[in-house]
Amino acid sequence: MELSTYLSVLRRRKWVVILSVLLGLAIAAALTFLSTPQYVASTTVRVLTIGGGSVTAARPDITYTERLVNTYSRIITGNKVRNQIKDQLGLETLPIISVQSIPGTELIRIVAEATDPEDARDIANTAAQVLVDQNREFYSGGGGQTLQEILSERLDEAELALNEARASYENALEALPPDETVVAAAREALDLRDRTYTSLLTQYEEARLEEALRSNAISIVEEANAPNRPAKPRRLVNMALGLAVGLVSGVALALLAENLDTTLYTPEQIENATQMETIGQIPTSKEDLAIARLGAGHYPQLESFRRLRTNILASVGGPQVALLTSAKRGEGKSTVAANLAVTIAQSGREVVVVDCDLRLPTVHKLFDLPNKRGLTNILAGEVQLDESIQYSAFPRVQVVTSGPLPPNPTELLGSQRMLDLLESLKTQFDFIILDTPALLSVADAAVLAPAVDNVILVVAQSQTRRGDVQTVRRQLSNVRVKSMEVVVNRAEPNGSYAYYESEAR
Repeated sequence: MELSTYLSVLRRRKWVVILSVLLGLAIAAALTFLSTPQYVASTTVRVLTIGGGSVTAARPDITYTERLVNTYSRIITGNKVRNQIKDQLGLETLPIISVQSIPGTELIRIVAEATDPEDARDIANTAAQVLVDQNREFYSGGGGQTLQEILSERLDEAELALNEARASYENALEALPPDETVVAAAREALDLRDRTYTSLLTQYEEARLEEALRSNAISIVEEANAPNRPAKPRRLVNMALGLAVGLVSGVALALLAENLDTTLYTPEQIENATQMETIGQIPTSKEDLAIARLGAGHYPQLESFRRLRTNILASVGGPQVALLTSAKRGEGKSTVAANLAVTIAQSGREVVVVDCDLRLPTVHKLFDLPNKRGLTNILAGEVQLDESIQYSAFPRVQVVTSGPLPPNPTELLGSQRMLDLLESLKTQFDFIILDTPALLSVADAAVLAPAVDNVILVVAQSQTRRGDVQTVRRQLSNVRVKSMEVVVNRAEPNGSYAYYESEAR
């Protein structure tokens, strides 16, 4: 669909969109104003990373750094630490804690959420302090024997062995006479013990330095402060989301309703459904329209009937019989028939309107004529045409009313007398208009359709359903009418009518 089509759908379904938006705002407002305010406080902690776990590394190992930060994050948010904080602060429930890593730095942010601003501050600060204390305890031996302690024991053993080797070497030198073989062996043993001791001493110093760094690897950079205002709910954000969700939902529901609704709302939809040419569009009137009159606010309707007359008479070469019908009752076919007759008569042609609706006749009411005798009397052979035809208040417009309602209208309209009547009317009038019942109600129009020059289907915009006009189309095709065209009744007025109306004034 084009953009204009979407806009037309939204205008037509505007209340669906409006109600959806209001509902979205109402839900957002309810959730926002009924929810308990939540305060958020955060403590910034530095996690000193040591490259790959070695103090001698030239640069930090990124993978190791991420693993270390993730480890501390899991510790902080674990139930053990949260239970410890709960007991320490005397909270009723486990605190809500999350950890945010600040990219490109050694900093992590410990975020606490609570219904009280001071609780949020205390939770964040306590969580940071617990992490610092646990780290110090772990690397100070609280978690078991450390590498430094192990190396210290081995260093003591190496020092003892070194002293023993040194004493053995000195004793070998002091022996008289000195045994070169014994001296060489003692010297070699002394050198080995010395290298062992030196290596262990180096490892011990590295371990001591590294464990000293690790025990102080976590430090609090910035403590949390009690927040001044709640972080949740975010009123403006929630209302904006409610508005957006309501609008999107409203548009979606409007389009869904449009797809499910088979009512024909535009002339394009009517033309597509009927597969017939549209020869006229009669705009809706502010009041019930009978015969459109200049000066009575009917100028848009008058102009549209003139356009309809032009389209109908464009191909007329002689007397023509036009049958007007509709899919269902109430679509305005009788009104269109009467106004079309008056408009064609204004062009100098002699016109007769025959009310073939022998069940619910209307034409006599539109022209304000009596209905004591008419078409049924003619078809029954009770009177002649000249005795039943009536002059209307409009020049060159005559009317044959329905007459008394018969018990067999379909048989009368399909009789030879009806065909003979049409031939007789052609000799007296330039244009004959037959106002017939709705096709989906009775078969009266269908029996007359093959005998006329043109069938005009009146379709009320925003009232008729697609399936109805498609059924009518099939019915008319089955009886092989000569020509089928559509008049859209009660169409939406457009700007051109307003222009012509202002000119008329």
